[in-house]
Amino acid sequence: MTETNPTEFPFPSDGKRYYTWNRYLRDEFGCKVYKVALDAGFDCPNRDGTVAFGGCTFCSAAGSGDFAGDRVDPIPVQFATIKERMQHKWKDGKTMAYFQAYTNTHAPLPVLKEKFEAALACEGVMGLSIATRPDCLPDDVVEYLAELNERTYLWVELGLQTIHEKTANLINRAHDFQTYVEGVEKLRKHGIRVCTHIINGLPLEDYDMMLETARVAGQLDVQAIKIHLLHLLKGTPLVKQYEKGQLELMEKDAYIQLVADQLELIPPEMVVQRITGDGPIDLMVGPMWSVNKWEVLNGIDAELANRNSWQGKLYKKEEVTTR
Repeated sequence: MTETNPTEFPFPSDGKRYYTWNRYLRDEFGCKVYKVALDAGFDCPNRDGTVAFGGCTFCSAAGSGDFAGDRVDPIPVQFATIKERMQHKWKDGKTMAYFQAYTNTHAPLPVLKEKFEAALACEGVMGLSIATRPDCLPDDVVEYLAELNERTYLWVELGLQTIHEKTANLINRAHDFQTYVEGVEKLRKHGIRVCTHIINGLPLEDYDMMLETARVAGQLDVQAIKIHLLHLLKGTPLVKQYEKGQLELMEKDAYIQLVADQLELIPPEMVVQRITGDGPIDLMVGPMWSVNKWEVLNGIDAELANRNSWQGKLYKKEEVTTR
């Protein structure tokens, strides 16, 4: 195979063939930037009965905030505690306050303001990343987010997970794809940066379905993407689906190939905030290979290199239709 000239693919400066979150932030701020994960004590609308009960079947008891701060602590205490832990890895750099656990716009506006302003007041915070759902973006909250976007560095993360309604029903997502599209539009109307989450390995999804989710996500007006591997965690409703045979855990080689395929289909300017991850080891049922995160990352790098490929190589702009 002919060797690739680094200038032929879009992101040669860090040796990666996709637009990494680290590279994006370093280019934006000139230094390392890392997130400090917080738990603001919110609930979720498909846990508390607002739209459903039980939560998404894959979601842990911590609301996918297993590595966040302790919700009993005030925001400044959480921030200081987690930041101190992170500084063992990164002694220098700027920080973003990351409201990760549960649904972080699922509360009255005065409560949201109290939490977000407390985070912005913490020493060294240069911005916010707020994880939420597209059905939790009422007009007053969006207006406040727009105001935040004018005075700080803001990202809003929305969980799409899949474009397939059958899967969405199986995982109890409790909103449809049209709601997701409308949520993105509400935020983008104000120029707010959006990161979309998708999950590979959801119940009864085949390779083509997962590839289609990434392709459609790449057509939306979102500025970043997180590609997750489904982790089966103890105590989640997903365990029962696994026991019923509705879920087959992905193999490492299949995941690596799939992610490479997905990266080829998303636009080259879309920031890739995540392409793998690991769950809390004490809760993990599988896939256990995922705990070797660097092995997976290196595998994706090698797969793209072997193909002589890169993010966006097969991307074509198309019109998105809701389903």
